[in-house]
Amino acid sequence: MLLFQSSAPASHLPSQAHSFYPLAIILPTIIGPLISNTMSALIRDAPIGQIIRYVTNNRVLQYPEERPDFQLPATYSHPDLKDKLPIDEGLAEPEPEGPPVEEFVLPDLETVLETASSNGEDTDLEKIPTARTAHTVRSSHTTRTQLSRLGTRTALSQSVSRADLEEQFSLASIEKGPSRPIEPERLHDGTILVDWYTTDDVENPQNWSFGKKAVVLAQILMYTMAVYMGSAIYAPSTQGVMERFGVEIGAASMGLSMYVLAYGIGPLLFSPLSEIPIIGRNPPYMISYAIFVVLTIPTALVDNFSGLIALRFLQGFFGSPCLATGGATLQDMYSLIKLPYVLSLWAFAATCGPALGPIISGFSVQAKNWRWSMWEMLWMNGPVFLSLFFFLPETSSANILLRRAQRLRARTGNAHLKSQSEIDQADLTPRAIAAEALFRPFQLIALDPSIAFTAAYTALIYGIFYSFFEAFPLVYSAMYGFNLGELGLTFLAVTVGVVVSIAWYWWYIYTVVEPAIRENGLGAPERRLIPALFVTFLVPIGLFIFGWTARPDIHWIVSCVGIALTTIGIFLIIQCIFLYLPLVYPQYAASLFAGNDFVRSAVAAGAIHFSYPMFHNLGVDRGVSLLAGLTIGCSFGVYALFFFGERLRAKSRFAAQ
Repeated sequence: MLLFQSSAPASHLPSQAHSFYPLAIILPTIIGPLISNTMSALIRDAPIGQIIRYVTNNRVLQYPEERPDFQLPATYSHPDLKDKLPIDEGLAEPEPEGPPVEEFVLPDLETVLETASSNGEDTDLEKIPTARTAHTVRSSHTTRTQLSRLGTRTALSQSVSRADLEEQFSLASIEKGPSRPIEPERLHDGTILVDWYTTDDVENPQNWSFGKKAVVLAQILMYTMAVYMGSAIYAPSTQGVMERFGVEIGAASMGLSMYVLAYGIGPLLFSPLSEIPIIGRNPPYMISYAIFVVLTIPTALVDNFSGLIALRFLQGFFGSPCLATGGATLQDMYSLIKLPYVLSLWAFAATCGPALGPIISGFSVQAKNWRWSMWEMLWMNGPVFLSLFFFLPETSSANILLRRAQRLRARTGNAHLKSQSEIDQADLTPRAIAAEALFRPFQLIALDPSIAFTAAYTALIYGIFYSFFEAFPLVYSAMYGFNLGELGLTFLAVTVGVVVSIAWYWWYIYTVVEPAIRENGLGAPERRLIPALFVTFLVPIGLFIFGWTARPDIHWIVSCVGIALTTIGIFLIIQCIFLYLPLVYPQYAASLFAGNDFVRSAVAAGAIHFSYPMFHNLGVDRGVSLLAGLTIGCSFGVYALFFFGERLRAKSRFAAQ
């Protein structure tokens, strides 16, 4: 694509343009391919690109397999195909085997890594041998199971035992080596499993450039923050809703609680849908988010109370895929080693969203009316939706490989070319999907004490977080005389706490966790709980400071310091638990988080309603002290999980042994 290039010869150009003509020829030659290769691939895989492809019958924004000059990798060659499609000579076919030799048995991955480390050798990804047949080892090819870089979601789902999990972490910790072709697996029925063509296949989300990953990450963070902000952005409108519809504060607070409850229910549906290979991540995102954005209009215009509450519930439900699938999208792109960094950013967006909501709507609601908070949701989410529509590519490797297999079958006519996800999908039934979505999360909580405790603890601290929206008006408006806008600014204490948490957490992961994993392996999952052993007491300490310094004779900043300390504890505890759970129950990670999301949101919705009468009757000091006492009990539970976790894992029917 030659941008800026004129079709007129230089002699016909205006005299003042002659000096710019060489530049107009050179710049597009250099920049054009970069723009076309990078941007066209990004737009092609985004929803707008898929629509354009459908409308043009795949003649525009083509994939490599659809282009006339495409060469089928030699590893996919088939006797019936050699006359139909060019073979890529760059990926040479395996040499003919010689006479049978004695079988060569290769050591497992851990033995190779340990030997290389003890000899002081650099462990490179492509230096690890891979057994291809019982007669010979072909070092020019690799297999997916050992050397192809898998997304974190896939790596966890394939880890049945602790040894599997250790192997996946070992692979994730090895630096990427030179590109090598990946030989597809051939099944006994003649099926050729379509895979990544090479170890650095650009279609593999794990191999995307830093810039492309950053674009996707930024969009997921904006999407998450905008939806989460939609919960508490309603809080300053509560008084206006009470006056307009003549309801009590408990009823008016349903506009917040129903939104929170609904985005806890949504993951039970949307999370399993995004795991179906033919669907992938993007359709649940885009369809639900489009409905969410449209619903902001009637929510801002509705003129009856029941309609307002119903619309708020639907908004929370259709906004929930950011909670249900946002983490899965990040897992698709980032390895097990680097995932904690980006997940903490995602948690930052989810935590700061509710805290920033009252800041955004506080001044506008005070200056205009309660409906302005609803209009602000449209102004925030509309541009984010457009960004996702134009620039969010599909990240599910199962979906990407399934569509690649479809293109190869259409190109070659070989019905034996299939992806593993395509085969797995054939065995899926609506009953199995429903059971995994609606039964498995609650089965895990009911039958495993570790899962039950972590769900209860995260639900409690999440409920405390949402109780702030009822406590803050009683403190900063009633005691200190803050107006709605100033009241919203006090929530910046939450943002400050999260920023401090991330700074320390990244330092800890980079200087302690990563080196330990690279040198000694993954180790016991309970090691991920070490930071929680210390920060768990920040939650009650911060709550006591907030509760007992919220007095007119003490400066308001002191109570805000207590909120910041509590937030640091809440944020880091959730990070530790969410790293611990997938390592103990890797095969059930999706169901674990769906169940945890539901319990957490349900308790938070209840906390919105019980906290106001509790603070009103007991006072903020005693009410907050009651909540702090509950968190002290849970702090001892964290120590029990750390010291007795191994015994609990040994008895669990769900843990990787």
